[in-house]
Amino acid sequence: MKSAIAIRHVQFEDLGTLAPALERAGYDITYLDVDDDALASLDPLAPDLLVVLGGPVGVYQTEAYPFLADELRLLGTRLKASRPTLGLCLGSQLIAAALGAKVAPSGHSEVGFSRLALNDAGQASPLRHLEGIEVLHWHGDTFALPDGATLLASTELCRHQAFALGPNILALQFHPEPDAAGLERWLIGYAGDLAASKLDPRAMRKDAVLYCPALQRAAAKLIDDWLANLT
Repeated sequence: MKSAIAIRHVQFEDLGTLAPALERAGYDITYLDVDDDALASLDPLAPDLLVVLGGPVGVYQTEAYPFLADELRLLGTRLKASRPTLGLCLGSQLIAAALGAKVAPSGHSEVGFSRLALNDAGQASPLRHLEGIEVLHWHGDTFALPDGATLLASTELCRHQAFALGPNILALQFHPEPDAAGLERWLIGYAGDLAASKLDPRAMRKDAVLYCPALQRAAAKLIDDWLANLT
């Protein structure tokens, strides 16, 4: 069985609906929480797949949150070797930073469900399964496009929503992984974000019920497609 390690920053931002797709593809999933001493000693090249999940901190806050420096070092080695790596939200920003790109506050928040605008490269990539699908956004930071990376998708509020670097490295600023039930934990954990954005959790809850079933199906296809083309 192949190994997949998911680096988790907060308990409720897990693999969500992506976990069954990974398991179907033959991956044994292990979560590695950032308060685990094993993070600093993890062999960057050992896992067959590394997934870096989301979280509420900024890549540039390494002094306040030293585990970020450990992640950046780990990713720097892994990405240089082009080992299969997937980043979601904060994870995508960490991948971008490890590749030398700037990550900074965007000046506004993007929170809620909306569709992606896929460019030609995105429509030819596994992201094509998200065409016309409402995905979840929950971020205030953004990344520059790393050298050599291919931009795949944008939104009106965030030009750099996804990029690929070869077949093995995929960075998604948005969230493809939530389901309606699991999102309840986000509404509690990020109540401050909702208040700051003047968003009603009742509306978010209704949107999740409406949009998450289609997102779950599309995200499974995305992951199946991406995993099938790893080298």
